[in-house]
This record gives sequence, structure tokens and C-alpha cells, in this order.
Amino acid sequence: MTASHRSLGPSLDRRGLLRYAGLGGATLVGGALLSACGSSSSSSSPSATGSGGAGGSFGDIGVQLSWIKNIEFAGEYFATEKGYYKDAGFGTVNLLAGGGSTGAEEAVLSGKALVGLSSPSITAPQVAKGADLKIIGSTYQKNPFCLLSLEEKTPIKTVADLKGKKIGVQSGGNQTIFEGFLKANGLSPSDVTMVTTLYDLAPLYAGKYDAHMSYITNEPILAKAKGYTPVVLGLADNGLPFTAETFTVTGASIKSDRAKLKAFLKAEIQGWTDAVKDPAQSAKYAVDKFGADQKLNLAEQTAEATAQNGLVLTEDVNANGLFTMTDDLVANNIKALKAMGTEVTAEQLFDLSLIKEVYKENPDLITKFTIPTS
Repeated sequence: MTASHRSLGPSLDRRGLLRYAGLGGATLVGGALLSACGSSSSSSSPSATGSGGAGGSFGDIGVQLSWIKNIEFAGEYFATEKGYYKDAGFGTVNLLAGGGSTGAEEAVLSGKALVGLSSPSITAPQVAKGADLKIIGSTYQKNPFCLLSLEEKTPIKTVADLKGKKIGVQSGGNQTIFEGFLKANGLSPSDVTMVTTLYDLAPLYAGKYDAHMSYITNEPILAKAKGYTPVVLGLADNGLPFTAETFTVTGASIKSDRAKLKAFLKAEIQGWTDAVKDPAQSAKYAVDKFGADQKLNLAEQTAEATAQNGLVLTEDVNANGLFTMTDDLVANNIKALKAMGTEVTAEQLFDLSLIKEVYKENPDLITKFTIPTS
């Protein structure tokens, strides 16, 4: 989830936050920034090709990623390298790098991709406007957004600590999410001072504001590497429990390509089972092969892979399987979306029948993982 070791520098590190903007035009928020800085990754990284090449019964498909080819897609890398896509009946599964002007929803609706990796905060507004989209599973069981403060400066450990503080928030979609976070906790924008910022942590280090809108798996690691003690207030644990890295497809494809989608989900489960068990190899795939053009840092990607497991694994996942969502989690997503200004029903947004069928037909895919404790 980071591009901080690319030549572009850390000031553009968290451009990826815009992926989860939660507005109908989310993929265009900050479009000039994204197209200027992310387009180079869309074609130079290797595609995910089954070792046997084309010829699978399901043919070739495209999968639109939500961001550049970094550690965030470790499961897809394993599914490629271990031949799980091929075994599932696919010829070539082309992993389409994100970060440009085309988001997952657009790629899926246009037919460019069968599946897109996204977030309810992006998909739901489009569904509310009538788009034929459904979420069929979720890799992350909670979103990675957080407010990062520093123990050495002004630590913000609870929601109550926010009052009267200065918060660095990226304009556009991230501001929408932050304001939804305030609303979900009975606060208003007037209770804090929002300071428009980018993604570089330098203003936080300099005390320009007290907390920075961040990713749990990224900025805290960077702050610690700088010698600070990061204090993290997770949005998912404080009123906005929407998920992320969701599998988005069209409703029409569920009807016409149900077997294909189920085969894809099975290969994804196998790939992510390997990925969460082996963060080191996940990082190597990201750094040495799939994201080789991004000049990623192996140590950081390994640390992020380990931290990422905290978003993927829960007791419910151990009980029901990767990508599943309990009724309570679905309801919490709908509630969080409402707090951000989007009203949709669970039936409009989710169709989890496919993932349930995959596990019913392949109960051996359910794995008991060691869940990170922090």
C-alpha cells in the first residue's frame, strides 16, 4: 500500500487513500495527481498468467486492482505463481494495476475486467445511483483508515481526545470519510480544526497538526522508522466499520458467469491462504516481480504484509473462511455508509451467496489461522 520508496518521494505516498473516496466520482478525485503519478504502473508489471497459458475452460479474464502492484495484492500473486488460477480453469488472469483514471467499478461495468477490487465506500454510491454492481466478498474485514498521532507530540488515543485538536486530512473523498467518522461519533467538524494536507508526514513531525489521516498498515510503520512512537486511532474500531478490498462484479455476471466467478473465488482463497501464512514471500513477489517497476522496499513491504494480516484475519474468518462477511459485518457496513451520506440496502450492495457456495462445496478451504494480536 505504499509507493514511498519510489522516486516520487513520500509526499505522494498515500495517494491510495483516494481509492476509498466514497463518492460517485471517486476514481476521479485528485485525478490529475493520480494520472500523473500512477499511470506508469499500469502496463510495465507482469500479468498474472497461469503457468499453462491460455486454454482453460473459463478462458482469459481481467482483474482490476485498486492500486499499484504492491503487497496489497499478495494473494493474487500467490494464485498466479502457484497455478491456482490455472487449476481453476483460467487461461490468463490479467492483473490490471490501479492508480489511474479507471477505477474498479468502471472497469467492471465496461467489461474490461470481470472482477474489480474496491471498497463499499466507492461501490455503494454508484449502486445508489443505479449501477448494476454487487460485492461478492471482502479481503479486508475492516478498512485500514486511521488517525495517526505521535506519543512525543500530542497523542490522540480516544475519540474524546479529538476535541479541539488539529487534524491533517486530504481533501476530497478522505474529508468525506473523516466527516462521516466525526458524525458516527457524535462530533461535528466544528469540534476539530481540519488542516488540508497531502500524504507526507513531515507536517505531523513538525507539529503543524496533531493527527494525520493515514493507513494502519503504512504511515505508522514510516513514523516508527523515523524514531517516533506512533499512536493509532482506527476508524474501523470507532464508528466506521466498513470493509475494503472487496470483490466487485456486475449483477449480470452473477447470473451469466456464476461458475466462473466461483472458480475465481476458489483460486483467490487458495492464494490468500498462502499469502497470510508467508508475509516474507508475499513481499518478495511484490518487490522482485509484480511490482518490480515500483522500486519497493523489501523490509517495508514485509512489515506491511504482516500488518495487513490484521485486516484480513478475524475469528469470524477462521470460522467461516476468507472473504466471508457475517450478517453483523454487513449491517455495520450499511450503517457506516449511511454515516458517510450513502443509503443503500444490504440486498442492493451485497451478494454473498457465491462465497457461501464455494465453501459449502469445498469445506477444506476453511483454514484456522493465527490471528495477529496487535
